Amino acid sequence: MKDQAQIVIIGGGIYGANIAYHLAKYGRKDVVILEKGEIASGESSHAAGLVTQFATSQAMLKFRMYSTELYSELGLFDHVGSLRVASSKEQLKELERSVSRAKALGLECEVISPAEALKVMPQISQKDLYGGIYLPRDGQLDPYTTTTSMARFAKELGVEIYTNTRVTGIELSAKGEVQRVITDKGAIRCEIVINAAGLWAPRIAAMVGINIPTTPVDHQHIALKAVPGHEFTHDTPCLRDPDNLVYMRQEQGGLVIGGYEPTPIARWIDGVPWEHGSSTLPSNFDQFEMLLEGAIKRLPFLEQAGIITLVCHPGAYTPDCQPMLGPMAGVRGFWMAAGMSLNGYGGAGGMGKLIAEWIIDGEAPMDVYSYRATRFGNYYSDPVYAAERTKESVKYYYRLRFPHDEHENARPHRVSPVHYRLLEHGAVFGEKFGWERVNYFQPGKPSRRMGEDQRQWGWSKPPFFERMGVEHQATREKVTLFDLTSFGKIEVKGKGALPLLQRLTDSDINKPVGSAIYTQFLNTRGGIESDLTVTRLGEDHFWVITGSGFIANDLARIQMHVDEKDGEVSIRDITQDYACLALWGPNARKVLEKITSDDVSNAAHPYLTTKLVNINGARVYAQRVSYAGELGWELYIPNNKANMVWDMLIETGKDFGLEVGGYKVLDSLRLEKGYRYFTTDITPSETPYEGGLGFCVHLDKGDFIGRDALIKQKAEGVKRKLCTFVLADGDDFTQIYGGEAIYHEGKVLTRVRSGGYGFTIKKNILYAYLPTELAKQGNRFTVDLIEGRREAEVTASVLFDSKGERARA
Repeated sequence: MKDQAQIVIIGGGIYGANIAYHLAKYGRKDVVILEKGEIASGESSHAAGLVTQFATSQAMLKFRMYSTELYSELGLFDHVGSLRVASSKEQLKELERSVSRAKALGLECEVISPAEALKVMPQISQKDLYGGIYLPRDGQLDPYTTTTSMARFAKELGVEIYTNTRVTGIELSAKGEVQRVITDKGAIRCEIVINAAGLWAPRIAAMVGINIPTTPVDHQHIALKAVPGHEFTHDTPCLRDPDNLVYMRQEQGGLVIGGYEPTPIARWIDGVPWEHGSSTLPSNFDQFEMLLEGAIKRLPFLEQAGIITLVCHPGAYTPDCQPMLGPMAGVRGFWMAAGMSLNGYGGAGGMGKLIAEWIIDGEAPMDVYSYRATRFGNYYSDPVYAAERTKESVKYYYRLRFPHDEHENARPHRVSPVHYRLLEHGAVFGEKFGWERVNYFQPGKPSRRMGEDQRQWGWSKPPFFERMGVEHQATREKVTLFDLTSFGKIEVKGKGALPLLQRLTDSDINKPVGSAIYTQFLNTRGGIESDLTVTRLGEDHFWVITGSGFIANDLARIQMHVDEKDGEVSIRDITQDYACLALWGPNARKVLEKITSDDVSNAAHPYLTTKLVNINGARVYAQRVSYAGELGWELYIPNNKANMVWDMLIETGKDFGLEVGGYKVLDSLRLEKGYRYFTTDITPSETPYEGGLGFCVHLDKGDFIGRDALIKQKAEGVKRKLCTFVLADGDDFTQIYGGEAIYHEGKVLTRVRSGGYGFTIKKNILYAYLPTELAKQGNRFTVDLIEGRREAEVTASVLFDSKGERARA
């Protein structure tokens, strides 16, 4: 075995093989694959082999489309097509919504009628058949042949492969850099390690001190004999029936059937035995029975089919059932390609290409924010919690999850210091990144946690719509108190803090102590990787405030850009050390000045400044910012003082019409103000200039990541911009969920980024990017909403208080 390589890939499954193939194809041939068994001897050996291009995520759609064509070009793919059917009216609506989103992302697809679905696959029952999607370029492959072939192609390009070689350790330098991979056959010195070890990825990550929350969950599929008179031909399309929780493909005239039952079984949550390999586990027919019954509902003659075998094999799933891709913070040179179950062969080609390009270019070539391996941080380090959340996500892979539905498993996991006060006001909780957060209040009713709530009202107006109006009106006209404790909070201190943050942000952070700076982290293309507030609390002391679900990625990004030449720097996640209560509305100052002796006048405490104020002995950081666009403060309070401050605000606020508010109303408030939401309105694919955040960019502050790209774009002019629209053909509430296709002159032009109802202006609002030549007020476009096609008109960017005078009052 060679003792040195540039890149070592751990794992000889479909992902390891694809990454190696693409690295070698792009010229990086000093690559080694280490596999503890044989190639394709882990999860890859048990896949069912169905591959679809269909996706409602831009990145996943690209991955799948590329994979399909790659396998086809290499002679490994059978384009038999696929049919996805809706077996309920609710699923048909979801199918229509998904098709609109997929079309907006570039996939050619349409919802077909029940009659058209029967033409594609005459064997299916027409009972409870409401429609479907047919994709002729989809199909199937042989998992073992495909994996071994990709490994062979990589080998032919110069990659070396060592099977029956188990990794036993990874050696790091004093600076935390990958140095050597230790195996039971010797050691290999290397610069980069890619963890593509599937089920064993957590054990490999632990060798460098990293926790990754992938959980093995059992997956079963059954092989059925052909039923005489009902044989399936080789060109039979793959079938997916989410309502009945099953997928199937033909094999030798019969079928291979799998699915996703509502009570998945996790195992080995504290680590998969090294000895486990390609062997299957004892099957569980009682667990599989409901899936077989679902298949029989769609193909009744299967009742007569004989069973060849029922196979049980675990797969590695993440808590959100999305892949973990990219470099990890804390260990330079350590990369992840793990948690791939559910993404399988359809994702492998595209993700292999992505990882190769990312390593070679130093930057992900597309927006993969929601797949970054850093996104879980240490928030899922409890294996029981991670397993519970993972099982629930597997359950919903086919089961219809409505947009307003919330997680139900493993709750409550993390609560605010004022949680019990929230209960007393009738809080209805949602969940974000493990936190219990109030969605809205029902005063006078018992507090509760939301779950599958939207299943009760379906695709109609939410029953909390009127309550959102109350919370909205109170914020605009009086004052509302919000618990925003789940906000991510990162402390950056030391001589190296300022140069580090200056390098990361597009704004000038070198402002006077007490300044709160709204800013973005960018990538080298100028795309937005984070949207946050940096507060300067001292010369070398800063807080970075970010969204609840973004804390892990943002923390990792800061850590990965530390340069020892800047000087010493300390970076700490202090999210759980402080409560955050937001007091927003025209009466906010009247309430706050009653409970503190500190001067909170506009002259003493202007907009975008942070000061320590004393509230009955509690030292509180009062940050004058507002996501509602109103006068107000975010109050950062030591946990043990939070209840006291809450009580004083509630009691004092009674004289000023104070309401309590939840997260649901924030969309309504911010949409009227033109405020952006990261991951929908602004993403790593858009620059601040395109997203309407050019005012944050300070090109003259010196060098920062993305500066060159922004200088170039500013000189050339932007080609598209984020625009505000209102529905022009009626002001009654309608559902806008985001992602819907927008048409111009009969063709798909763009997609909705976010939308909602503005209670002050009494209109439906949405944001979308338009080519600059079309981004003119008064221009009209057709939007494909769930309740039908509607006309939307471009308006001014800000629909309420366009000069921002209320927040600065």
